[in-house]
Amino acid sequence: METTSVEAVGVEDHSIDEQRAESGSTAPAPFDRSRTGTPGPAPTAPTRVTPASEVASHDPGGAPTGEAASHDPGGTPTGEAPSHDPGGTPTGEAPSHDPGETATGEALSYDAEGAPTGGAADHDAGETATGGVPSRAAGGDGPPRPRTPGPGPTADARTDVPDDEPTPARPIDPEQALAAIDWRLHPETLREEAPDPARLREIRDGLTGKLGSALDNRSRARLLSLRSVASRILGALDDAVADARLALTYAEATGELRRTSLARARLAEVLRWRGEHAEADRLFAEANSPELPDRLRAVLHEHAGRSCYDQGRLTEACAHFERALDLRQGADAALHTRTEVALDAVAARAASDGFGPPPRGREEVLGTPRYPAATFDDTEQLWGYADADGEMVIAHRYAEAQPFHEGLAWVRRPEASRWALIDTTGAALIEANNGYRAVGAFAEGLSWVSMDGKGRWMAVDKMNIVKIPPGYEEVRPFRNGLAPVRQNGGWGAVDRTGAVVVPTRYHRLGAPLADGRHLDGFTADGLAVVELAGRRGVVDRGGRAVVAPAYPTLVIHPVAFLVTTETGRWGALDRRGEPLIDPVHPSRAAVAAEIDRLLADTSPVL
Repeated sequence: METTSVEAVGVEDHSIDEQRAESGSTAPAPFDRSRTGTPGPAPTAPTRVTPASEVASHDPGGAPTGEAASHDPGGTPTGEAPSHDPGGTPTGEAPSHDPGETATGEALSYDAEGAPTGGAADHDAGETATGGVPSRAAGGDGPPRPRTPGPGPTADARTDVPDDEPTPARPIDPEQALAAIDWRLHPETLREEAPDPARLREIRDGLTGKLGSALDNRSRARLLSLRSVASRILGALDDAVADARLALTYAEATGELRRTSLARARLAEVLRWRGEHAEADRLFAEANSPELPDRLRAVLHEHAGRSCYDQGRLTEACAHFERALDLRQGADAALHTRTEVALDAVAARAASDGFGPPPRGREEVLGTPRYPAATFDDTEQLWGYADADGEMVIAHRYAEAQPFHEGLAWVRRPEASRWALIDTTGAALIEANNGYRAVGAFAEGLSWVSMDGKGRWMAVDKMNIVKIPPGYEEVRPFRNGLAPVRQNGGWGAVDRTGAVVVPTRYHRLGAPLADGRHLDGFTADGLAVVELAGRRGVVDRGGRAVVAPAYPTLVIHPVAFLVTTETGRWGALDRRGEPLIDPVHPSRAAVAAEIDRLLADTSPVL
């Protein structure tokens, strides 16, 4: 029997079935009833529901004024602890985890793409307090049925209402209500419009009320960014940008990729409405990581395309819309409908104004410097460097030349057997006489170097200061703050201070992804696959075993771990290492398709 544990995949922070159960519906909601899910940052309001007049106002520093919990002068969250200092600033990470959380701090709830991201208090629009996925767990009966009220009076019961008069519906959670709104997309501006602004104001007030009891970075990030969505569509752009920026601060403090990506995208959309397109485009590009689920990446491309449309960059807008459709491969009817509206708007504008400037590359959007590229002179048989226009900026004088990374490149002259480090002008920062016979590209400010060219690798910075002493037989570049290292035949990982965070006891360490790519080291979420005696498991960035090495094959999916059994059948574990889908599928693609089916109803509110 195909299994799905109670906490697999849902919208941003919660499961699909639980969202439906809580809202009293078993049918998927249409698109812009998107499940919102990303961290919402910012001080929380008192337990009372703050009036709209207070919700909309902020202090000069940008912090919402209708919230009781204040922050330190920097306004930056310092951790995830449930307690706060007198100023209301989170004081640190709690050392222990809730019953529903894993050793990595991931709880029963899941993000917009079904990735586990928080605990019972960590919910996003359309999600429930416990999180999880439609359960087909062994012994289960399939999707949960809507609950039927038991006998006896309920909170909504009224004795003065005639039998034929419908009983008023119970108030819905503001996050659920926000997710359920059927947004209208204006055919010319490509901006969402609220069908009932008064109701949206009530939802915004409700989000402010929930902030009063949100004590962790995840919840505050989510709720603040959702409130920014409501404020933006109501036209309160100053309030929206203040909430969105603070939400991003909280989201980044969690270190979670999806949560941070959603917070960036919500801030980007506010900036787009304010006409601040350069920063909006950069945030959309930063948010759209290839490690995210295709469903979420498609929505990010769609919104990035709308920003390009605003600027008259119509060819670039079309490229984003096309990429969004490609990622979903025709499986998202709502996306297809919205894209038709967008392309009609593009066609109308292009007919009068043309398609605008040529598309920009990712580097240009991000503002990343374009470093000189190594070029080879066939006559001199030497390497040099040329700029983007092909002009030589560093003459052909090297026997070997590595590409520039972080503005630095290792080079070796013909008469030397050791490497030197240069900057983009060709000036030497580390001379060859320092004796490095083997070197690695700079990553996160550090480079691995070896004096004998065979082992005893150490890490140095660009000033040639040794940051990690020699002692490793094999190394990989730093990625997300960690680098795989091999010592005494075993693989582990060190951080940028040289501290060993994963003991060097494994036969292999890396991050094979479900789409076939392989990362040297850890994912952006701080996960790596380790192998011991031919069995694979998962460790987090703290060295804790999320999945014990027990599977012949294990790859990292954006919201799960795909595994095989001895028979070669594929199944899945959730991000806590618990069974999600029984190993009954013939291929990796088949189990990935089953996960995607479970996510069919999820889309974040941006």
